Amino acid sequence: MLEFLMKGGVLMIPLGICSILALAIILERAYNLRLPRVIPADLIQQARHLLAEDQVEEAVLLCRRHASPIARIILAAISNYDREKEELKEIVEDAGRQEVPVLDRYLGVLGTIAAVSPLLGITGTVFGMIRTFATISEKGVAHPSQLAGGIYEALITTAAGLVIAIPSLIFYNYYAAQSDRLVLELEKQAYRVLEILKR
Repeated sequence: MLEFLMKGGVLMIPLGICSILALAIILERAYNLRLPRVIPADLIQQARHLLAEDQVEEAVLLCRRHASPIARIILAAISNYDREKEELKEIVEDAGRQEVPVLDRYLGVLGTIAAVSPLLGITGTVFGMIRTFATISEKGVAHPSQLAGGIYEALITTAAGLVIAIPSLIFYNYYAAQSDRLVLELEKQAYRVLEILKR
């Protein structure tokens, strides 16, 4: 398999780097964009219970112990619970917006890989065809094996570019949609906490 890929020429190196990066990002996002990691149910339940019992300091300590986005949003709400309801709502929305880059982390890179990989493959195709026509201009069409080498290189890089780009694009769109869903869920959970604070 390695020998097969090496026949694709020098552009297989950046394509290989793209494939490793894409796989790493896909696995990282699969782990970090899970609902229990972003919005732990036990944290929400404990925070709501503590706030319902007016144990504000304990709720603050609970949120500081967690590194999840919902913990930071709830902490922002608790830290400003003496503000007016509308002002507090704006603070929670602002805290939610600050969590969007955390949820969208590395998605820009994955989208770039999805866009660049086919272009690298096409560039490899162009180089392969240049090599083929250079052989034709020097030796004519009497050496089919030499012509096949350039076409072979062109096809390998094109195939590699598409094999990298297609799953990268699919996962980019999936994780972008997942991020949007999680932002809405973060806001919903934060408003539930607000209701307890402002009863």
